[in-house]
Amino acid sequence: MEMNMSFSHDMGDEYEKFIRRMNPPRVVIDNEACKNATVIRVDCANEHGILLEVVQILTDLNLIINKAYISADGNWFMDVFNVTDQDGNKITDEGILDYITKSLGPESCFTSAMRSVGVKQTMDHTEIELTGSDRPGLLSELSAVLKHLKCNVVNAEVWTHNTRAAAVIQVTDEETGTSITNLERLSRIKALLCNVLKGSNKSSLAKTIVSHSVTHTDRRLHQMMFADRDYEQTGDDVLEDRQRPNVDVVNWYDKDYSVVTIRCKDRPKLLFDTVCTLTDMGYVVFHAKIDTEGPQSYQEYYIRHVDGSPVKSDAERQRVTQCLEAAIKRRVSEGLKLELCTTDRVGLLSDVTRIFRENSLTVSRAEVTTKDGKAVNTFYVRDASGYPVDAKTIEFIRQVIGQTILKVKGSPEDVKSVSQESPTRFLFGGLFKSRSFVNFSLVRSYS
Repeated sequence: MEMNMSFSHDMGDEYEKFIRRMNPPRVVIDNEACKNATVIRVDCANEHGILLEVVQILTDLNLIINKAYISADGNWFMDVFNVTDQDGNKITDEGILDYITKSLGPESCFTSAMRSVGVKQTMDHTEIELTGSDRPGLLSELSAVLKHLKCNVVNAEVWTHNTRAAAVIQVTDEETGTSITNLERLSRIKALLCNVLKGSNKSSLAKTIVSHSVTHTDRRLHQMMFADRDYEQTGDDVLEDRQRPNVDVVNWYDKDYSVVTIRCKDRPKLLFDTVCTLTDMGYVVFHAKIDTEGPQSYQEYYIRHVDGSPVKSDAERQRVTQCLEAAIKRRVSEGLKLELCTTDRVGLLSDVTRIFRENSLTVSRAEVTTKDGKAVNTFYVRDASGYPVDAKTIEFIRQVIGQTILKVKGSPEDVKSVSQESPTRFLFGGLFKSRSFVNFSLVRSYS
């Protein structure tokens, strides 16, 4: 029986490869058809997950998708995307245009019916996935423990939503600069990080794994927070109705579709987040229309479950609605945006986030990247007490870290101007503690 199943699977793969060879993808990039956007048309054989892959490639290039029309009913997939760069200009860079053509066109390397949806390949670091309850100072504590364990953070993505936190952290060995493979050492890293996540509440749910997955980081974070059920409503979810995404799910019985409409404030990567969620929940998008007018985005999807059925019950409808709302809100950048750009060194993330913590700032989202010896880190910070961020606190932190190194990128209204009775006056003492003492105390408390 196993041999027959394997034979059937292999035959299925060969047939799919044959179909793709006979119907190679076609990509047309047109800078003349639209006055204010580059138009990208993609035609190819239809496969589950293909829409997510196309959107992911465009999103990873930091392109803004202003409009899109998707049709994938039957065996053929046809997409039209109107895209611009971050400044609202057409795409004229030949390197980017060539990359899009090669990534989506006949030269792209598709190895299975599912392709490489959401996949990235790298083996030069160890990837650690963390999920648990969010609290002020959590990233600081995690990075301090990693520093003590001689782990250098080379890349990291941290999201928080609805009292939950998820992180994908890529580390290397401090001495060798390569991935960590010693099983005993990996077990100790996992145990200490798990203790950090649990904090004083040893019964709280926390999960730390060393991942061998090559899933795209953003997609993996969505999957982790979904598995952690961050979409469930809590008393702490106090987003005002005017800020809450408007998600509606109704059935079109004549065509056996469920129609999902989303109205919300537009932002980068919004389309990726919604398509990723629908795909990972097991829904197939047959038709879709995406339109952005000013600050607002409108998305309309015609979907069925992979088993061919529309949404079957009110409970399923509510779950789809809640999961899409959560997917949209996870990446909403609450707080003041700070950007750090400097020469990379071991312990940099630990030192910076320690200064944030000691000045009563909590990190709601973080993107940490290093390349060619340079660190470019983006933090979204809030006052740990829930008040607007104190302008004097930010200015003091910039003086400590370096005003040319740490820059404010957020909106001025995210910062509160204060009188001379600034709370920063009693925070100075903690900043000049020995870093090794602070880290040592943290590690001892979690051992």
